[in-house]
Amino acid sequence: MTLALLHTSPVHVPVFDALRDADHPGFALRHLVREDLLAQAREAGPEAVADRTGALLAGAVADGARAVLCTCSTIGAVAEAWSAELGVPVLRVDRPMAAAAVTRDRVVVLAAVADTLAPTLALLAEEAGNRPVEVRAVVVGGAWARFEDGDHEGYLDLVASAADAVTDADVIVLAQASMAGAAARTATRVPVLSSPRPGLAAAAAAVTRPASTYCGGVFGTRSGGPTGRPRPPRGTVEEATRTGRTT
Repeated sequence: MTLALLHTSPVHVPVFDALRDADHPGFALRHLVREDLLAQAREAGPEAVADRTGALLAGAVADGARAVLCTCSTIGAVAEAWSAELGVPVLRVDRPMAAAAVTRDRVVVLAAVADTLAPTLALLAEEAGNRPVEVRAVVVGGAWARFEDGDHEGYLDLVASAADAVTDADVIVLAQASMAGAAARTATRVPVLSSPRPGLAAAAAAVTRPASTYCGGVFGTRSGGPTGRPRPPRGTVEEATRTGRTT
């Protein structure tokens, strides 16, 4: 049984291979890396890549994937929306992380690029439902420039420093999968959540779940939230402030 992973950066491949080896040994992963999807989504919005993303996912399913995990937060909702049409679970890597985060009252979201904030805030609102949660979003200045320059260590150091500067929160969310390594570099006592490990665990469970238990829309549809929940009222999650700068 194969799980396909859709990435928008090659840096994710060894990360998820290592997680597979540690948590799901012997599990078959197929990596699809399309950096151009993120570039277009940042320029024209995630919906601009919806059809191309759907074609890639359909190809992965035709090649035998039992489920697909999108590891890019920016296009995660676009990918997830194809689940019902393709007839297999299509999951976004950050949903389990978001579900855990909104059990707390005050959430700080760290992102390396501003484009990731809107999809992440929408996901938190969806997972919060009617529960009021205060969210503060922070773009880590200079981080993405280091990432694009290939300075991965410097990138993670900046993210870790931004996390350590957070004091008035119950939990910190690292919005992008590429930020996960920063969690181990922090000194903060505030819990820091990242998406790769819980996201892969959810996708692995979806692959091994009997096909008869899956019905279109359980893992995401174009018209409603995953697991059949209605969309929450707008404004359930309050974005208190937004600081930092884009690069």
